Amino acid sequence: MRIVCIGGGPAGLYFSILAKRAHGNHDITVVERNPAGVTHGWGVVFWEDLLEALYRHDFESAREISESAARWDQQEVHIHGQRAIHIGGHGFSIGRERLLEILTRRAVELGVDVQFQREAEAPSEFADADLIVACDGVNSKVRLLHAHQFQPRVEEGRNKYIWLGTNKVFDAFTFAFEETPAGWLWFHAYRFNRETSTCIVECPLETWQGLGFDTLGPDETLRRLEGIFWRHLAGHSLFNQRRGLGKTPWLHFKTITNERWSHGNIALMGDAAHTTHFSIGSGTKLAIQDAIGLAGKLREHLDIPTALRAYEEERRTSLVTLQRAARSSAAWFESVPQRVDQSTLQFAYALLSRRGAPFWSYPLYLATQNEVLRGLLRSLHAARRWVRTGSGLRPPWAEEAGGEPSRGRRRRAPPARAGTR
Repeated sequence: MRIVCIGGGPAGLYFSILAKRAHGNHDITVVERNPAGVTHGWGVVFWEDLLEALYRHDFESAREISESAARWDQQEVHIHGQRAIHIGGHGFSIGRERLLEILTRRAVELGVDVQFQREAEAPSEFADADLIVACDGVNSKVRLLHAHQFQPRVEEGRNKYIWLGTNKVFDAFTFAFEETPAGWLWFHAYRFNRETSTCIVECPLETWQGLGFDTLGPDETLRRLEGIFWRHLAGHSLFNQRRGLGKTPWLHFKTITNERWSHGNIALMGDAAHTTHFSIGSGTKLAIQDAIGLAGKLREHLDIPTALRAYEEERRTSLVTLQRAARSSAAWFESVPQRVDQSTLQFAYALLSRRGAPFWSYPLYLATQNEVLRGLLRSLHAARRWVRTGSGLRPPWAEEAGGEPSRGRRRRAPPARAGTR
Protein backbone atom coordinates (compact mmCIF):
# COMPACT_ATOMS: atom_id res chain seq x y z
CA MET A 1 0.00 0.00 0.00
CA ARG A 2 1.17 3.51 -0.83
CA ILE A 3 0.47 5.90 2.10
CA VAL A 4 1.22 9.63 2.32
CA CYS A 5 0.97 11.60 5.55
CA ILE A 6 0.69 15.36 5.00
CA GLY A 7 2.17 16.88 8.16
CA GLY A 8 5.12 15.70 10.22
CA GLY A 9 3.72 16.25 13.71
CA PRO A 10 3.13 13.54 16.33
CA ALA A 11 0.02 12.22 14.56
CA GLY A 12 1.60 11.66 11.14
CA LEU A 13 4.90 10.35 12.45
CA TYR A 14 3.39 7.93 14.95
CA PHE A 15 0.87 6.64 12.42
CA SER A 16 3.69 6.04 9.95
CA ILE A 17 5.59 4.08 12.60
CA LEU A 18 2.63 1.84 13.40
CA ALA A 19 1.64 1.32 9.77
CA LYS A 20 5.21 0.40 8.83
CA ARG A 21 5.54 -1.98 11.77
CA ALA A 22 2.28 -3.68 10.81
CA HIS A 23 3.27 -4.06 7.15
CA GLY A 24 6.93 -3.60 6.36
CA ASN A 25 6.23 -3.57 2.62
CA HIS A 26 4.01 -0.47 2.82
CA ASP A 27 5.47 2.49 0.93
CA ILE A 28 4.99 5.34 3.44
CA THR A 29 5.96 8.98 2.99
CA VAL A 30 5.62 11.81 5.51
CA VAL A 31 5.86 15.32 4.07
CA GLU A 32 6.57 18.25 6.40
CA ARG A 33 6.78 21.90 5.36
CA ASN A 34 9.27 22.90 8.09
CA PRO A 35 12.98 22.08 8.04
CA ALA A 36 14.16 19.17 10.19
CA GLY A 37 14.35 20.17 13.85
CA VAL A 38 12.15 23.24 13.43
CA THR A 39 8.79 23.28 15.20
CA HIS A 40 6.50 25.82 16.83
CA GLY A 41 5.75 25.20 20.47
CA TRP A 42 7.51 24.32 23.69
CA GLY A 43 6.71 21.44 25.98
CA VAL A 44 3.64 19.21 25.74
CA VAL A 45 2.04 17.26 28.58
CA PHE A 46 0.73 13.72 28.81
CA TRP A 47 -0.27 11.17 31.40
CA GLU A 48 0.28 7.52 32.28
CA ASP A 49 -2.50 6.29 30.02
CA LEU A 50 -0.69 7.61 26.95
CA LEU A 51 2.66 6.27 28.15
CA GLU A 52 1.10 2.83 28.57
CA ALA A 53 -0.35 3.01 25.05
CA LEU A 54 3.03 4.00 23.64
CA TYR A 55 4.69 1.00 25.27
CA ARG A 56 2.01 -1.33 23.95
CA HIS A 57 2.40 -0.19 20.37
CA ASP A 58 6.09 0.64 19.88
CA PHE A 59 8.49 -0.12 22.69
CA GLU A 60 11.53 1.57 21.18
CA SER A 61 10.04 5.04 20.77
CA ALA A 62 8.14 4.72 24.06
CA ARG A 63 11.34 4.03 25.97
CA GLU A 64 13.02 7.12 24.53
CA ILE A 65 9.99 9.30 25.22
CA SER A 66 9.84 8.03 28.80
CA GLU A 67 13.54 8.64 29.38
CA SER A 68 13.32 12.15 27.89
CA ALA A 69 10.26 13.21 29.84
CA ALA A 70 10.15 15.39 32.92
CA ARG A 71 7.67 14.43 35.62
CA TRP A 72 5.66 16.77 37.82
CA ASP A 73 3.65 15.59 40.81
CA GLN A 74 2.09 18.82 42.06
CA GLN A 75 -0.20 21.55 40.78
CA GLU A 76 -0.19 24.97 42.41
CA VAL A 77 -2.44 28.02 42.18
CA HIS A 78 -1.06 31.49 42.96
CA ILE A 79 -3.43 34.45 43.34
CA HIS A 80 -3.75 37.65 45.41
CA GLY A 81 -0.06 37.39 46.40
CA GLN A 82 -0.87 34.68 48.95
CA ARG A 83 0.82 31.36 49.58
CA ALA A 84 0.41 28.67 46.95
CA ILE A 85 -2.74 26.59 47.00
CA HIS A 86 -2.08 22.95 46.13
CA ILE A 87 -4.54 21.07 43.94
CA GLY A 88 -2.79 17.72 43.49
CA GLY A 89 -2.27 15.94 40.20
CA HIS A 90 0.72 14.52 38.37
CA GLY A 91 1.85 14.00 34.81
CA PHE A 92 4.71 14.11 32.32
CA SER A 93 5.99 16.72 29.91
CA ILE A 94 8.43 16.64 27.01
CA GLY A 95 9.74 19.24 24.61
CA ARG A 96 7.82 19.13 21.33
CA GLU A 97 11.10 19.34 19.42
CA ARG A 98 12.50 16.37 21.36
CA LEU A 99 9.32 14.34 20.82
CA LEU A 100 9.42 14.93 17.06
CA GLU A 101 13.11 14.07 16.97
CA ILE A 102 12.41 10.71 18.60
CA LEU A 103 9.47 9.87 16.36
CA THR A 104 11.24 11.01 13.18
CA ARG A 105 14.31 8.88 13.91
CA ARG A 106 12.17 5.85 14.70
CA ALA A 107 10.10 6.28 11.53
CA VAL A 108 13.23 6.56 9.38
CA GLU A 109 14.74 3.47 11.07
CA LEU A 110 11.67 1.50 10.01
CA GLY A 111 11.93 2.69 6.41
CA VAL A 112 9.51 5.62 6.29
CA ASP A 113 10.48 8.36 3.83
CA VAL A 114 10.31 11.60 5.86
CA GLN A 115 10.61 14.64 3.58
CA PHE A 116 11.23 18.03 5.20
CA GLN A 117 10.75 21.45 3.65
CA ARG A 118 8.10 20.16 1.30
CA GLU A 119 4.86 22.12 1.12
CA ALA A 120 1.96 19.93 0.02
CA GLU A 121 -0.48 22.20 -1.74
CA ALA A 122 -3.14 19.59 -2.48
CA PRO A 123 -3.74 15.83 -2.15
CA SER A 124 -3.79 15.64 -5.96
CA GLU A 125 0.02 15.82 -5.82
CA PHE A 126 -0.12 12.24 -4.56
CA ALA A 127 -2.35 10.65 -7.17
CA ASP A 128 -0.54 7.33 -6.80
CA ALA A 129 -1.35 7.06 -3.06
CA ASP A 130 -3.85 4.50 -1.82
CA LEU A 131 -4.32 6.48 1.40
CA ILE A 132 -3.64 10.12 2.23
CA VAL A 133 -3.63 11.10 5.91
CA ALA A 134 -4.16 14.83 6.43
CA CYS A 135 -2.51 15.68 9.75
CA ASP A 136 -1.53 19.23 8.80
CA GLY A 137 -2.78 20.97 11.91
CA VAL A 138 -5.37 23.48 13.02
CA ASN A 139 -5.15 25.45 9.76
CA SER A 140 -5.21 22.34 7.58
CA LYS A 141 -4.93 23.12 3.87
CA VAL A 142 -6.39 19.73 3.02
CA ARG A 143 -9.45 20.35 5.18
CA LEU A 144 -9.93 23.80 3.64
CA LEU A 145 -9.55 22.49 0.10
CA HIS A 146 -12.23 19.84 0.70
CA ALA A 147 -14.37 21.86 3.09
CA HIS A 148 -17.55 20.95 1.22
CA GLN A 149 -16.95 17.27 1.94
CA PHE A 150 -15.54 17.51 5.50
CA GLN A 151 -17.92 20.32 6.56
CA PRO A 152 -15.70 21.78 9.28
CA ARG A 153 -16.95 24.03 12.05
CA VAL A 154 -14.54 26.47 13.69
CA GLU A 155 -15.42 28.29 16.92
CA GLU A 156 -13.05 30.91 18.34
CA GLY A 157 -12.70 31.42 22.07
CA ARG A 158 -13.01 34.91 23.57
CA ASN A 159 -9.70 34.98 25.44
CA LYS A 160 -6.32 35.81 23.97
CA TYR A 161 -3.38 33.49 24.63
CA ILE A 162 0.26 33.20 23.70
CA TRP A 163 2.54 30.16 23.95
CA LEU A 164 5.96 31.14 25.37
CA GLY A 165 9.01 29.56 26.94
CA THR A 166 10.92 30.59 30.05
CA ASN A 167 14.18 29.67 31.76
CA LYS A 168 12.35 29.68 35.07
CA VAL A 169 12.01 25.99 35.96
CA PHE A 170 8.56 25.28 37.39
CA ASP A 171 8.76 21.96 39.21
CA ALA A 172 5.00 22.07 39.85
CA PHE A 173 2.39 22.63 37.17
CA THR A 174 1.67 26.26 38.05
CA PHE A 175 -1.32 28.55 37.53
CA ALA A 176 -0.49 32.17 38.45
CA PHE A 177 -3.01 35.03 38.31
CA GLU A 178 -2.12 38.74 38.41
CA GLU A 179 -4.31 41.82 38.37
CA THR A 180 -3.31 44.90 36.35
CA PRO A 181 -5.06 48.27 35.87
CA ALA A 182 -6.43 46.85 32.61
CA GLY A 183 -7.69 43.61 34.14
CA TRP A 184 -6.53 40.08 34.93
CA LEU A 185 -3.82 37.97 33.25
CA TRP A 186 -2.65 34.49 34.17
CA PHE A 187 -0.31 31.80 32.99
CA HIS A 188 -0.16 28.00 32.88
CA ALA A 189 3.48 26.89 33.31
CA TYR A 190 5.34 23.58 33.60
CA ARG A 191 8.88 22.45 32.97
CA PHE A 192 9.75 19.98 30.23
CA ASN A 193 13.49 19.57 30.85
CA ARG A 194 16.08 20.75 33.35
CA GLU A 195 16.39 24.26 31.94
CA THR A 196 13.10 25.27 30.32
CA SER A 197 9.39 25.55 31.03
CA THR A 198 6.37 26.16 28.87
CA CYS A 199 4.50 29.34 29.86
CA ILE A 200 1.09 29.93 28.27
CA VAL A 201 -0.22 33.41 29.07
CA GLU A 202 -3.97 33.99 28.78
CA CYS A 203 -6.26 36.98 29.34
CA PRO A 204 -9.59 38.51 28.27
CA LEU A 205 -9.58 40.54 25.07
CA GLU A 206 -10.27 43.72 27.06
CA THR A 207 -7.16 43.21 29.20
CA TRP A 208 -5.06 42.46 26.13
CA GLN A 209 -6.17 45.67 24.45
CA GLY A 210 -5.91 47.73 27.64
CA LEU A 211 -2.28 46.72 28.10
CA GLY A 212 -1.45 47.60 24.49
CA PHE A 213 -0.46 44.14 23.34
CA ASP A 214 -2.19 44.81 20.02
CA THR A 215 0.53 47.38 19.21
CA LEU A 216 3.65 46.02 20.95
CA GLY A 217 6.45 44.21 19.13
CA PRO A 218 7.83 40.84 20.29
CA ASP A 219 10.52 42.15 22.65
CA GLU A 220 8.25 44.81 24.16
CA THR A 221 5.56 42.17 24.73
CA LEU A 222 7.96 39.88 26.58
CA ARG A 223 9.36 42.66 28.75
CA ARG A 224 5.86 43.81 29.71
CA LEU A 225 4.82 40.27 30.62
CA GLU A 226 8.01 39.76 32.63
CA GLY A 227 7.13 42.89 34.59
CA ILE A 228 3.60 41.71 35.30
CA PHE A 229 4.72 38.24 36.40
CA TRP A 230 8.00 39.24 38.09
CA ARG A 231 6.90 37.70 41.38
CA HIS A 232 6.55 34.26 39.78
CA LEU A 233 9.43 34.43 37.30
CA ALA A 234 11.90 35.56 39.99
CA GLY A 235 14.11 37.43 37.54
CA HIS A 236 13.99 34.80 34.78
CA SER A 237 13.19 35.57 31.16
CA LEU A 238 10.35 34.81 28.81
CA PHE A 239 11.09 34.10 25.16
CA ASN A 240 9.29 33.23 21.96
CA GLN A 241 10.17 31.44 18.73
CA ARG A 242 9.47 34.28 16.32
CA ARG A 243 12.40 36.61 16.83
CA GLY A 244 12.58 38.96 13.86
CA LEU A 245 9.29 37.68 12.42
CA GLY A 246 7.02 40.58 13.34
CA LYS A 247 4.43 40.86 16.07
CA THR A 248 4.27 38.22 18.76
CA PRO A 249 1.45 35.81 17.82
CA TRP A 250 -1.37 36.21 20.33
CA LEU A 251 -4.17 33.86 19.33
CA HIS A 252 -7.79 32.98 19.98
CA PHE A 253 -8.12 29.25 20.56
CA LYS A 254 -9.96 27.52 17.72
CA THR A 255 -12.26 24.64 18.55
CA ILE A 256 -12.51 22.56 15.39
CA THR A 257 -14.98 19.82 14.59
CA ASN A 258 -15.85 18.16 11.29
CA GLU A 259 -19.05 16.59 10.07
CA ARG A 260 -16.95 13.97 8.28
CA TRP A 261 -13.38 12.81 8.86
CA SER A 262 -12.81 11.16 5.48
CA HIS A 263 -13.41 11.85 1.82
CA GLY A 264 -12.49 9.22 -0.72
CA ASN A 265 -9.04 8.00 0.28
CA ILE A 266 -8.28 11.06 2.45
CA ALA A 267 -8.55 10.87 6.25
CA LEU A 268 -8.23 13.69 8.77
CA MET A 269 -6.16 13.17 11.90
CA GLY A 270 -5.12 15.17 14.98
CA ASP A 271 -5.82 18.92 15.04
CA ALA A 272 -6.97 18.81 11.43
CA ALA A 273 -9.90 16.65 12.60
CA HIS A 274 -10.57 18.07 16.07
CA THR A 275 -9.12 20.28 18.77
CA THR A 276 -9.57 20.46 22.54
CA HIS A 277 -8.74 23.54 24.59
CA PHE A 278 -5.08 23.78 25.70
CA SER A 279 -6.14 24.09 29.35
CA ILE A 280 -6.73 20.33 29.52
CA GLY A 281 -3.43 19.50 27.78
CA SER A 282 -4.68 16.69 25.53
CA GLY A 283 -3.76 17.75 21.99
CA THR A 284 -0.72 15.49 21.63
CA LYS A 285 -2.44 12.63 23.43
CA LEU A 286 -5.42 12.75 21.07
CA ALA A 287 -3.22 13.02 17.99
CA ILE A 288 -1.33 9.87 18.96
CA GLN A 289 -4.54 8.06 19.88
CA ASP A 290 -5.88 8.93 16.42
CA ALA A 291 -2.75 7.40 14.91
CA ILE A 292 -3.20 4.25 16.97
CA GLY A 293 -6.88 4.09 16.03
CA LEU A 294 -6.37 4.43 12.28
CA ALA A 295 -3.46 1.98 12.22
CA GLY A 296 -5.59 -0.54 14.09
CA LYS A 297 -8.54 -0.24 11.74
CA LEU A 298 -6.29 -0.68 8.71
CA ARG A 299 -5.11 -3.96 10.24
CA GLU A 300 -8.70 -5.08 10.84
CA HIS A 301 -10.15 -4.13 7.43
CA LEU A 302 -8.66 -4.81 4.02
CA ASP A 303 -10.99 -2.30 2.42
CA ILE A 304 -9.79 1.31 2.99
CA PRO A 305 -13.23 3.01 2.97
CA THR A 306 -14.45 0.51 5.58
CA ALA A 307 -11.36 1.10 7.70
CA LEU A 308 -11.83 4.87 7.52
CA ARG A 309 -15.48 4.64 8.56
CA ALA A 310 -14.58 2.40 11.50
CA TYR A 311 -11.73 4.73 12.51
CA GLU A 312 -14.01 7.77 12.51
CA GLU A 313 -16.76 6.01 14.47
CA GLU A 314 -14.35 4.76 17.15
CA ARG A 315 -12.48 8.02 17.59
CA ARG A 316 -15.61 10.19 17.61
CA THR A 317 -17.07 8.08 20.40
CA SER A 318 -13.91 8.24 22.48
CA LEU A 319 -13.69 12.03 22.12
CA VAL A 320 -17.14 12.94 23.43
CA THR A 321 -16.33 13.11 27.14
CA LEU A 322 -13.01 14.88 26.66
CA GLN A 323 -14.48 17.47 24.29
CA ARG A 324 -17.19 18.23 26.83
CA ALA A 325 -14.55 18.65 29.53
CA ALA A 326 -12.49 20.91 27.26
CA ARG A 327 -15.44 23.20 26.62
CA SER A 328 -16.12 23.42 30.36
CA SER A 329 -12.47 24.22 31.04
CA ALA A 330 -12.32 26.91 28.35
CA ALA A 331 -15.52 28.49 29.64
CA TRP A 332 -14.13 28.52 33.19
CA PHE A 333 -11.03 30.44 32.15
CA GLU A 334 -13.16 32.87 30.16
CA SER A 335 -15.03 33.62 33.40
CA VAL A 336 -11.95 34.21 35.59
CA PRO A 337 -12.65 37.97 36.12
CA GLN A 338 -16.04 37.04 37.63
CA ARG A 339 -14.50 34.47 39.96
CA VAL A 340 -11.50 36.20 41.49
CA ASP A 341 -13.44 37.72 44.41
CA GLN A 342 -13.75 34.27 45.98
CA SER A 343 -11.41 33.18 48.75
CA THR A 344 -8.18 31.67 47.46
CA LEU A 345 -9.29 28.21 48.64
CA GLN A 346 -12.63 28.48 46.86
CA PHE A 347 -11.06 29.88 43.71
CA ALA A 348 -8.42 27.15 43.50
CA TYR A 349 -10.99 24.41 44.10
CA ALA A 350 -13.19 25.87 41.36
CA LEU A 351 -10.19 25.69 39.03
CA LEU A 352 -9.52 22.09 40.05
CA SER A 353 -13.14 21.02 39.58
CA ARG A 354 -13.84 23.04 36.40
CA ARG A 355 -14.25 19.81 34.40
CA GLY A 356 -16.44 18.19 37.04
CA ALA A 357 -15.38 16.44 40.23
CA PRO A 358 -16.60 13.55 42.44
CA PHE A 359 -18.13 14.36 45.84
CA TRP A 360 -15.06 13.15 47.73
CA SER A 361 -12.63 15.46 45.89
CA TYR A 362 -13.18 18.44 48.20
CA PRO A 363 -12.05 16.68 51.44
CA LEU A 364 -9.02 15.36 49.56
CA TYR A 365 -8.32 18.86 48.24
CA LEU A 366 -8.42 20.27 51.77
CA ALA A 367 -6.07 17.51 52.94
CA THR A 368 -3.51 18.45 50.29
CA GLN A 369 -3.16 21.89 51.89
CA ASN A 370 -1.48 20.20 54.87
CA GLU A 371 2.22 19.73 54.09
CA VAL A 372 2.50 16.40 55.92
CA LEU A 373 -0.61 14.91 54.33
CA ARG A 374 0.42 16.28 50.94
CA GLY A 375 3.77 14.56 51.24
CA LEU A 376 2.05 11.30 52.16
CA LEU A 377 -0.26 11.52 49.15
CA ARG A 378 2.66 12.23 46.86
CA SER A 379 4.52 9.22 48.26
CA LEU A 380 1.50 7.00 47.65
CA HIS A 381 1.20 8.21 44.06
CA ALA A 382 4.93 7.71 43.51
CA ALA A 383 4.72 4.16 44.87
CA ARG A 384 1.83 3.40 42.56
CA ARG A 385 3.77 4.67 39.55
CA TRP A 386 6.82 2.64 40.61
CA VAL A 387 4.75 -0.53 40.78
CA ARG A 388 3.35 0.16 37.32
CA THR A 389 6.57 1.16 35.57
CA GLY A 390 9.68 0.54 37.61
CA SER A 391 9.27 -2.45 39.89
CA GLY A 392 10.32 -6.01 39.32
CA LEU A 393 6.78 -6.77 38.27
CA ARG A 394 6.40 -6.83 34.51
CA PRO A 395 3.91 -4.08 33.57
CA PRO A 396 1.09 -5.09 31.23
CA TRP A 397 2.23 -2.88 28.34
CA ALA A 398 5.89 -3.99 28.29
CA GLU A 399 5.68 -6.48 25.45
CA GLU A 400 5.53 -4.82 22.09
CA ALA A 401 2.65 -5.31 19.72
CA GLY A 402 3.30 -7.44 16.68
CA GLY A 403 5.44 -10.04 18.44
CA GLU A 404 8.36 -7.79 19.44
CA PRO A 405 10.73 -7.45 21.20
CA SER A 406 12.74 -9.72 18.99
CA ARG A 407 14.78 -12.75 20.01
CA GLY A 408 12.12 -13.78 22.50
CA ARG A 409 13.15 -11.34 25.22
CA ARG A 410 10.56 -9.82 27.50
CA ARG A 411 11.13 -6.22 28.37
CA ARG A 412 9.62 -3.81 30.80
CA ALA A 413 9.10 -0.08 30.70
CA PRO A 414 11.64 1.97 32.66
CA PRO A 415 10.40 4.69 34.94
CA ALA A 416 10.25 8.19 33.50
CA ARG A 417 13.26 10.11 34.83
CA ALA A 418 12.28 13.59 35.75
CA GLY A 419 14.26 16.33 34.08
CA THR A 420 16.34 14.23 31.70
CA ARG A 421 16.60 15.02 28.02
